[in-house]
Amino acid sequence: MLMASGANFGYLRTIPHMAGVVIGFMVMLFLVGLGLIRIFDTIPTSYIVLKVVSMVYLLYLAWRIATAAAPEEASREGGKPFTFLQALLFQWVNPKAWTIALTAITVYAPTRSLGAILILMIVFSTVTVPSISLWTVIGQQLRSLLTNKLRLRVFNGVMAALLIASLYPALMPE
Repeated sequence: MLMASGANFGYLRTIPHMAGVVIGFMVMLFLVGLGLIRIFDTIPTSYIVLKVVSMVYLLYLAWRIATAAAPEEASREGGKPFTFLQALLFQWVNPKAWTIALTAITVYAPTRSLGAILILMIVFSTVTVPSISLWTVIGQQLRSLLTNKLRLRVFNGVMAALLIASLYPALMPE
């Protein structure tokens, strides 16, 4: 999604999206570590509900990416990248974020001590910031290749297809 945003809106306009991803995931990781993880243990169907809601929302986002207008047209048509709040809230329906948060807390902070949770947050933010920046820069650099409407449409279609493909692991039986 960040690569598509970088390509469609540029790096600077994608910064709120990137910040929302980082802060949203750190809040999620913190709350999961403090006890939110117990909901999934206590109410197993909550995991299924989360999975379904997440997948429906990601399919909607894939459709939005696939049908995104060219940057110039998007500006005229009111198109805009994710806001900080949208990206922050997106983490709560992002199955990859949930999988990472639940696994990280379970494996690396099994005691769920505040110190262990804070170390995880530092490690993840240290890795996440350069990673998402790189994805956005790659998208921005691709922007010069996407000046043709057909190439942009193909790029957005491929990005949407990859987002849909990322749902495959969630469809597999556990």
